[in-house]
Amino acid sequence: MTLHPTVAAVTDRIIERSRAGRAAYLALIDREADRGLDRPALSCGNLAHGFAAAEGDKAAIRGGRAMNIGIVTAYNDMLSAHQPYGRYPEQIKIFAREAGATAQVAGGVPAMCDGVTQGQVGMELSLFSRDTIALSTAVALSHGMFEGVALLGICDKIVPGLLIGALRFGHLPTILIPAGPMPSGLPNKEKARVRQLFAEGKATKAELLDAEAASYHSPGTCTFYGTANSNQMMMEVMGLHVPGAAFVNPGTKLRQELTRAAIHRLAAVGHGGNDYRPLGRCIDERAIVNAAVGLLATGGSTNHAIHLPAIARAAGIVIDWEDLDKLSSVVPLIARIYPSGDGDVNRFHAAGGMAFTIRTLRDAGLLHDVVTMANGIEDYAREPVLDGEALVWRSAPVESRDPVILRSAASPFAPEGGMRLVEGNLGRATFKTSAVVPERWTIEAPARVFSDQNDVVTAFKAGELDRDVVVVVRFQGPRANGMPELHKLVPALGVLQDRGFRVALVTDGRMSGASGKVPAAIHVHPEAALGGPLARIEDGDVVRLCGVDGTLAVEVDAAILAARTPATMPPPAIGTGRELFAMMRAGSDDAEHGASAMLAAAGL
Repeated sequence: MTLHPTVAAVTDRIIERSRAGRAAYLALIDREADRGLDRPALSCGNLAHGFAAAEGDKAAIRGGRAMNIGIVTAYNDMLSAHQPYGRYPEQIKIFAREAGATAQVAGGVPAMCDGVTQGQVGMELSLFSRDTIALSTAVALSHGMFEGVALLGICDKIVPGLLIGALRFGHLPTILIPAGPMPSGLPNKEKARVRQLFAEGKATKAELLDAEAASYHSPGTCTFYGTANSNQMMMEVMGLHVPGAAFVNPGTKLRQELTRAAIHRLAAVGHGGNDYRPLGRCIDERAIVNAAVGLLATGGSTNHAIHLPAIARAAGIVIDWEDLDKLSSVVPLIARIYPSGDGDVNRFHAAGGMAFTIRTLRDAGLLHDVVTMANGIEDYAREPVLDGEALVWRSAPVESRDPVILRSAASPFAPEGGMRLVEGNLGRATFKTSAVVPERWTIEAPARVFSDQNDVVTAFKAGELDRDVVVVVRFQGPRANGMPELHKLVPALGVLQDRGFRVALVTDGRMSGASGKVPAAIHVHPEAALGGPLARIEDGDVVRLCGVDGTLAVEVDAAILAARTPATMPPPAIGTGRELFAMMRAGSDDAEHGASAMLAAAGL
């Protein structure tokens, strides 16, 4: 395999930019491995507290005779993706004993559901729940009782938060264990159709609820290709799962055997053995590039334009949106999963899924061979199957089983990955072109400016947006209100577009990982709350968004724009716990750096 020259150049750029930070990080984890807090360093009182409730594993933990695996779980039974985790700890303890190890639940982390909070005030806690999860993971692992880590998490902020926290304990071998997507329900395209009918007043609330309940119907991850399933894709291309674990449905024998294999593998790669694989060495610059390539090739969630820089920073690595843009120019789009296509992740998995994806990207020279929890990236080009009762892996198909949803890198849906950097006198932003038909990659229209997403819906219902329009929603950045997703606007904007209008969204907020057909410049920074240019736009200003030449600009003379008085940010909202996150809002850095108060305060 010859690495693509652009992938090599971007990787070299990241390595050079990260040289000092990465060296400091590797020194940290080496020091922690040699002299950090661990069981032999604990006092008798410390240790007795740690194994007091260990029941059948007490003697093994007390004697220090085997790896003790710390389980960090995001279990709750309100969030469908995480409900299956309820029984995982007791299973993991059995699987650990089979491998001569022990396991304890080190701690739990919060796992909020963006599907429940979408369009509600609770969404203003969503992004900063990632920092909370990272902090909770650090607390869980701070006891010095563990030689390996099993991370149980799937959804939006949860996997990035778990990784950020675990990377500060990067001397420990760590594996992520998914629980899989729910079986397919009502097709996502039909769900979107009913949502638009409801937005137009042509469907009742009962009809909408029936459609939603038929889509989200059982334990497991939602089946559209949003942030949760993009997380699982990235864990595969980074080598942090056992191969093929991402998209096997919950409650199946294969799912259970993949969990068993994960624990057995974790027990085999501990410190002091012949195959030591600490997390901080697995996640290096090449692994981060692999994650970006996978994201672009599959049309993954724009939320990872924020999460991936944050994960990288926790490992001493610095990436930016220019890196993503350069990779996007050479990484072909090989998957069309809803909202970019009709099929869901179950259909993607049946077509060859991650094994075929990794095989074709590797053959095209677009993936690095990295240190993985298996032997190397080539192991992830295999599919897990049951041979009787035994788990085995077989080679990925040479051709996609369903070219409507998955293609090879040699015959892609598009030659580019479709996550573009757009910039100009309004700042820098992300534009997911892969979800938008090419004839709408350029929108130039008068602005209508809002400071609250609910006001957009009100204006839509009043017919005030029935024209070519660029909807600007400002004061939605991390410093303003925690950078909520604005997915609530998609049905209304989709209706306007279907009526024949030229429509786009420009915002310093986020869109859902399932954002779709409406052109959108999101994550704009500098954000309006910091006096960014969005604070100076007025109704009627002509805004140009172009995914072809990478432009995001308002057609107003620079002197006139600078002379305008910035709009006043609405006062901070209280209620639903939002006031408790004031320190995170006040300390957050910009979206391109990961929108994290925690990492900024730590100087990472």
